[in-house]
Amino acid sequence: MLHLLNESALGSAPLRRTPYEHVLVEDSLNRTYEASILADAPRIRATGSFALSSVRYGPGFAALIAELVDEPFRRIIESKFGIELHQYPTMVTVRGYCGRERDGDGYIHTDSRNKIVTVLLYLNAGWAGGAGALRVLRSRDIDDCALEVAPEFGRMLIFRRCDHSWHARVPYEGPRLNLQLNWVESRAYVRRELFKHRMSAFAKHFTLPRRILGRLPRLGAS
Repeated sequence: MLHLLNESALGSAPLRRTPYEHVLVEDSLNRTYEASILADAPRIRATGSFALSSVRYGPGFAALIAELVDEPFRRIIESKFGIELHQYPTMVTVRGYCGRERDGDGYIHTDSRNKIVTVLLYLNAGWAGGAGALRVLRSRDIDDCALEVAPEFGRMLIFRRCDHSWHARVPYEGPRLNLQLNWVESRAYVRRELFKHRMSAFAKHFTLPRRILGRLPRLGAS
């Protein structure tokens, strides 16, 4: 049974098939829990995605993660996309800060071929303006936009990865919190990706020179 996640909103959100299969849920979280989730969220001041083991967070945020990886939520996704996911492992990462596109943050991409379904959950109260929004794209053109999703608290974008699932973030530099959940093809991929995220977090913690940071793998935009 779901408590933090808004089961009614998740169930009623329609599947859109163009430009690729995706679902936008405007109010995926029960507002009763907004204060506890945000109070217990990690404070991240570096760019990129972080493994959960690399950040500190409290019980309210942990409860949200637990619901996202639990069976009731998975069944909603399976029903929505007509796909079975129980045999695939999950991977959860968190972002808290956006950097500049010229530094490799926010670029247009489709997600790794190893990812099956991506869930992006935004957690920013009172977001204003279009900067930092995620765009669902028809092509490798940031202006060829089918849908723009402002990263307001509770907004959730779910999509099925394919060779044309282009998406990117409107340029923005500053705090911007979101969770990313993926069902992926293998546990080996999870281990490999989380290792890269941990190494990237380690490098940023010790503020390595830009020439070294630039050699780390780009970890996408969400």
